[in-house]
Amino acid sequence: MSLLNKKLEDLQQNVKNIRNICILAHVDHGKTTLADSLVAANGVISAKLAGKLRYMDSRKDEQERGITMKSSAISLFYPWQEKEYLINLMDSPGHVDFSSEVCTAVRLCDGAVIVVDIVEGVQPQTKVVLQQAWDQGMKPILVLNKLDRLIFEMKLDTRGAYAHINQVLEQVNAVMGEMFTTQVFSDSNQKPEITEFKEGDTFDWSSGLEDADDSQLYFSPAQGNVIFASASDGWAFSLETFVEIYTKKLNFSKTVLRKTLWGDYYMNVKEKKILKGANIKNKKPLFVQLVLDNIWAFYQTILDDKDKERLEKMIGTLGLKILPRDMRSSDPKILLTAVMSTWLPLAVSVLSMVCDNLPSPADIGLERSKKLMCPQTKKFEILPEETKKLLTSFTACTSNDSDPKIVFVSKMFPVSKSQMPGNRAKPLSDEELASRRTAARERHQERQLTAGTEGAVQLTADQLKTIELNQEEEKKPEDDIEFIAFARIFSGTLKAGDELFVLGPKYDPTTSGKSLAEGDFPEHCHASKVVVSGVYMLLGRDLEHLEVGYAGNIIGISGLANSVIKSATLCSNPWCPPFVELVQSTFPILRVAVEPVRSSDMKAVAKGLQLLNQADAHVEVLVSEVGEHLLLTAGEVHLQRCILDLTESYAKCEIMVSDPIVPFRETIVPVPDTDMVNEAIEGEKKTNKDLNDEGGIVELETPNKQSSFKLRAFPLPAGFTKLLQENIFLIKALASKTELSSQSQEDLELFQEQLATAAMEDDFLTANIKNIISFGPKRTGPNIFINSVPSLDTASVWVEPQSRKKGDERLDLISSLVNGFQLATFAGPICEEPMMGVGFVLESWELQEEGDTGWGPLSGQIVSTVKDGCRRSFQAQPVRLMTAMYTCDIAVKAEVLGKMYGVIHRRRGQIVSEEMIEGSSTFTVTAHIPVIESLNLANELRKQTSGLAMPQLIFSHWEILDVDPYWEPNTEEELTHFGEKADSENPARVYMNAVKRRKGLKIDEKLVEFAEKQRTLTKSK
Repeated sequence: MSLLNKKLEDLQQNVKNIRNICILAHVDHGKTTLADSLVAANGVISAKLAGKLRYMDSRKDEQERGITMKSSAISLFYPWQEKEYLINLMDSPGHVDFSSEVCTAVRLCDGAVIVVDIVEGVQPQTKVVLQQAWDQGMKPILVLNKLDRLIFEMKLDTRGAYAHINQVLEQVNAVMGEMFTTQVFSDSNQKPEITEFKEGDTFDWSSGLEDADDSQLYFSPAQGNVIFASASDGWAFSLETFVEIYTKKLNFSKTVLRKTLWGDYYMNVKEKKILKGANIKNKKPLFVQLVLDNIWAFYQTILDDKDKERLEKMIGTLGLKILPRDMRSSDPKILLTAVMSTWLPLAVSVLSMVCDNLPSPADIGLERSKKLMCPQTKKFEILPEETKKLLTSFTACTSNDSDPKIVFVSKMFPVSKSQMPGNRAKPLSDEELASRRTAARERHQERQLTAGTEGAVQLTADQLKTIELNQEEEKKPEDDIEFIAFARIFSGTLKAGDELFVLGPKYDPTTSGKSLAEGDFPEHCHASKVVVSGVYMLLGRDLEHLEVGYAGNIIGISGLANSVIKSATLCSNPWCPPFVELVQSTFPILRVAVEPVRSSDMKAVAKGLQLLNQADAHVEVLVSEVGEHLLLTAGEVHLQRCILDLTESYAKCEIMVSDPIVPFRETIVPVPDTDMVNEAIEGEKKTNKDLNDEGGIVELETPNKQSSFKLRAFPLPAGFTKLLQENIFLIKALASKTELSSQSQEDLELFQEQLATAAMEDDFLTANIKNIISFGPKRTGPNIFINSVPSLDTASVWVEPQSRKKGDERLDLISSLVNGFQLATFAGPICEEPMMGVGFVLESWELQEEGDTGWGPLSGQIVSTVKDGCRRSFQAQPVRLMTAMYTCDIAVKAEVLGKMYGVIHRRRGQIVSEEMIEGSSTFTVTAHIPVIESLNLANELRKQTSGLAMPQLIFSHWEILDVDPYWEPNTEEELTHFGEKADSENPARVYMNAVKRRKGLKIDEKLVEFAEKQRTLTKSK
């Protein structure tokens, strides 16, 4: 172990001087370059390679693409103000496809370094990472990066640059203010009820925003939470940097300079006074005069004028020591980096602000501790007393032997066994080298003595190939890989040999804690025991073995591969609740089917998919009904990375990948008033199918004719459906209503009020919200089942089940009724895709005492009959397909704007907004594109715009395709406009047939139309 690593291990014991920080930003805003500069400060890499080496990007494809794809950590040592600090630095991806990696990093950290490109400003992913940091209760600092672009690209003078910096700062603070306002409003949305109101009494209807404290909320250089930087040129500064410089030169007090160096202040040189009103009097602000002018002067002297004499005077005035080698360099960029990094070292500015402003693990706070230990849908007060006692140790973050061991694993990451500390190649001693030489000579002599050809058999090429294939099959993919847990110790210490409980997300200490404490593991308790085999310090690309891991540190743990799949809570005390699950900002929407090229590799692919599922926090692996292995990913880049990992690391065989399988939804809409050519539809309202039903009501009976139903389908309002989608967790929590926290009960009441408001446009729905007996599919989906039978007295989803009314046999069959509804909404009649935004009404239900025999149990008949009835009532209404939509944010140059629009429109996209970034020729365009049309979009955009347009895709919403998939021209106007064959392509029909073809369903399409007999070249034989 090196001296530096030994120092880092010693510092882990002092929790007050530990800082766990994460670098967050939009893609290409300079996170990894900034991390390189901080790593170089510890001598791990050369300062000249910072920004070029990309030390934290250890994957080959990360280096090739130039983007970060995984979160990684490194421990750094930094002495500051006579104290020694341990900084656990985490670099995270900025690409939207890998936002799940940001979630795993944010959960383990206490502070965040938000990096913003000063030219591009706040981008979509910047808002996402700010929201994630806010939700986790992290304290942020802001780094305004790439200030050199203001000089080179935007050609701004110092006053223009100052105005631009102010604009970007306001953009970031606007996002912070929006999140703060949202939280204050959500905290105060429940007003106390007015029981009695007398004359002269007043009631406070204020939102609480006026009284809320936002003094430490916003970013401001004067508050010491903003850094100005150019990571590529290796320099950075905060206001405090120049306060220290000018306090000595101008004889101003530090207090005065801290208040006036940023803002509307200027300096009167004659009177040597700092006055207010720089804008009104058209004076240079103090920040421009004392800071920006000097930085611009260096760039002007070195890059434009190339005046060595003036540069030497400037260096001498500042007292800088530049190496003669750098001064003689013919590359002005090298000279600039050398001068600026010596004058304003980046690592000093960033790490000193981290030490001063960001909290230590011991300052986690009671509120954040409760949020981590107790989900929002439960009350902390109802947890067992043994669990409540753990809160003290959790908050204190102490490492005593008596403290319970509490560890959270945010993800599992693969490491080659050859890279593990125990297996790493070590330098050989002279004795070992001599013994190896002697052994090699002896082997060589033996080969020469037995070099005869007697008994030798010459193998054919086929036999050699067979042997090689058998050797490949014997070698298992998991043999080369070991999974390490990416974890943080919140309490106690951890060392090899410790036995801990592994608590899954569904573990409940209230029901299983006592059994586990007695050594008994009940069935379905979602807990197991594991022995830690090793504890490691994370050093970027390397691991270093630790004897003991202390509270407050981010570490790696081995030996958990068979117990932890993605994330888990480890604890020595069975009364510890599992940590709240990680909330993903996106969810996987792009799915493909994978299979091996050789059928003999099927086992290797199945095992490889399991390893991939464990290694990637955001991937999902499923097996479809027909036995296909499905891989769900967040986007195209994420899919490419997963396939590469599967082929080269986990399965180690050739793999065939299907075309992406994009999900659809099926819905119904109100009967349209106009046809496809906007002509009013006259006469009776037509339905899609020729059903003899009145008002869309479908009447069915079970095969044994013992039970009959009347069902009707109707479309739900869009706002109503959206509320059902957004409140899935509340709908799930309805089953355990007694355990809901007071906050969740308030949220549930608010949810019912919002549903009532959204249903106001539909009188029937408004009157029957209280009669909803199920949501679907999977009992949490965006479809509802309403009981409209007056004589059927069954409990709705909003109330707890009461004792059943005797005499009504239908109540015993309610579960079968609901299961039929669940099956129907899970696979609709158009192309077997789930339904969305559909309400089903049970109009009547008749049950006879006896029926025909030979048809099996009545409950099974009811399930199949209700399923068929829901599907038929669905088809009695105008049906539509819903497609998943991406929000596409594109940064594009003005000269290729037209070509970008052409690409978007060819893919059925819709432009939502476009804004020009002030002071540049770059536009930020937002569009909505169907997911199914988005494949290979980035490559096409780059080709059409010569690389001047960069898209970012993130799932947005579901959108109805406003055309019937079964539509054919019927009216005279439609036949005139579209022709008999409807030559214009029906996108809904194309999508429907593609899904049916993939699922092996019957497709109603003609392969040959108007066939004619072709003349043969030869006569009939």
